[in-house]
Amino acid sequence: MEFNPQVPIYLQVVTSIKRDIVIGQLKPGDKLPSVRDLAVSYTINPNTAGRVYTELEAEGICFTRRGLGTFITEDKERVEQMKEEMAKELTDHFLDGMKRLGISPQEAINIIKEREKC
Repeated sequence: MEFNPQVPIYLQVVTSIKRDIVIGQLKPGDKLPSVRDLAVSYTINPNTAGRVYTELEAEGICFTRRGLGTFITEDKERVEQMKEEMAKELTDHFLDGMKRLGISPQEAINIIKEREKC
């Protein structure tokens, strides 16, 4: 993964894991890698990997079972909520960019419809 220097690394990894959950690459109840394995797979410091799990737990996306590891929430409603939050964020970013170009929301929709035909 190539990191954006303007965004904290742990947040970028959190977003990556959330995306994997939303698209179904990681399923509810799946065990996540250990902190060390996560650090190796993303080439990050183990302390940063620990912070990733702390953030995911704080958001209710995963939970830890002492001695067993960290697991993805089995709450399908939470996963759906996370998907909606991510979609809203992407849409807001897109519409903000279009607005800065002087393109109205309706014009943006028309552009999307045209691009979809390609």
